[in-house]
Amino acid sequence: MVDQALSKLVMKKEMLSDLPVFHCPTGYLIRHFEPDDERNWEELIRHSFTREVKFAHKISDHVPLYSDRLLFICRGDQPVATATAWESGSEDNKNWYLHMVGVLPEYSGKGLGYAVSLAVLHKIRDSGGTAACLETDDFRLPAIRIYLKLGFQPVYLDESHPERWERILQRL
Repeated sequence: MVDQALSKLVMKKEMLSDLPVFHCPTGYLIRHFEPDDERNWEELIRHSFTREVKFAHKISDHVPLYSDRLLFICRGDQPVATATAWESGSEDNKNWYLHMVGVLPEYSGKGLGYAVSLAVLHKIRDSGGTAACLETDDFRLPAIRIYLKLGFQPVYLDESHPERWERILQRL
C-alpha cells in the first residue's frame, strides 16, 4: 500500500514545440467546458479518481476559469475524459500544468487519457506556454505511462523521489 504521507511526484515536459498533431479518437468528440458542466466534471473525476472532488475546490476557487482550457472528450453527450490547462504565477513568470486528468474506468485503455492530455498541451502551447508540469501519485501507473509517452520526465524534488521513480520505472 502506498504511504499517503508521501509527497506528490512531479513530472515536466521541457518543450511543447515537439507535440504531435492532435486527433480526436474515432467515435468521440472533444469540447470545452460549458455552463453547468461542474456536475459532469465532478462525476467523471469521482469515478476516475474513486473519491469525491468538488469542482470549486480543485478548479474554480483558485484561478479564473478559462472554459476553453478545461476539456472533455465525449461519447455522444456524455463526458468520458477530462483534463485542464492550469496556469499559476505572474504574467512574467507563468507556470503551466497538465491538471486533473481523468477517464471513466469503462473507457480506460482506449487512448482517451493520452488524447485529452495532448489536447491540453496544445492549449498550453497556444496560450504561450513553452513547458508544462504535472503532479501524480506512485500508484497511477497507466497515467505515468501516458505522461512518459507525451515526453514528460521525472523531477526529483525530495529525497524519496529517486528511489520511488526507480521502482515505478521498473514496474512499467
